[in-house]
Order: sequence, then structure tokens, then C-alpha cells
Amino acid sequence: MRRLSAAAAAAMLLASAGQAKSSYLLGPWGGPHVGIAFQGGLADVQFDCASGTIDVPVLPAKDGTFAAKGTFRAGQPGPVRVGQIYRSQPASYAGKVEKHQMTLTVTLEDGTAVGPFTLTEGMAPGLTRCL
Repeated sequence: MRRLSAAAAAAMLLASAGQAKSSYLLGPWGGPHVGIAFQGGLADVQFDCASGTIDVPVLPAKDGTFAAKGTFRAGQPGPVRVGQIYRSQPASYAGKVEKHQMTLTVTLEDGTAVGPFTLTEGMAPGLTRCL
């Protein structure tokens, strides 16, 4: 039987570590009326007539549930005018991930719930922009 050199064993260990799945959510998730792009644990969120951010890494628990803080910015129909500012407000994002499916609900600072939404990992969002 052949033995691996220490350098070869270390290279194999590093290669397998690079392929390990991260514990926080990554990549695109999409569904009807919503899309999330996770990158480095944080995320940009797009809705039909709004947008938001998730400002902390989303680390689902063993049962798949998660909660994270972020922001929500409601949009409005029509063109965006020069100098127009959309108010961003704190929001809580909560849901559950099961295999490649996610349910998501957003709760605004005044207690208003937005959702629930169903998203699929790797799927493009199905957005209908404000007109």
C-alpha cells in the first residue's frame, strides 16, 4: 500500500475543505413576486414594488428556521424622479428552509407583515415591477 506524502495529504484536505457547504445561505433564490441574492451571508432583496436588504448572515437552525434583521424600502408606480428619495425602514426577515425551498415573511417596524413568499434556490425571481 502506498502512503501519501504530508504535502499531498494537506492538499487533499484543503481541497475538500473548499468544497464544504457554508452554514449561511448563498446564491440566488427566487419565486413569485420576490428574489434574494445572498452574497457573503448578506443579501439584497427585490419585491414587485419594493426592495430591501438582509444585514446579517442568515444561518438556518437545524430545523431550517431563521430570523434576520434588515431593511425594507417601499416603491411606488411611475418613473423615479431626479432627487426622489425612498424611505428605508427596519424590517425583520423570518422563514424556513427545507432542502431547496424557502418560505419567507417580512415584518416591518410598525408590525405590518409582507408575505409569505415561497422561493426556490437557484431560481430567478418572478417580479412584476410597479407601473
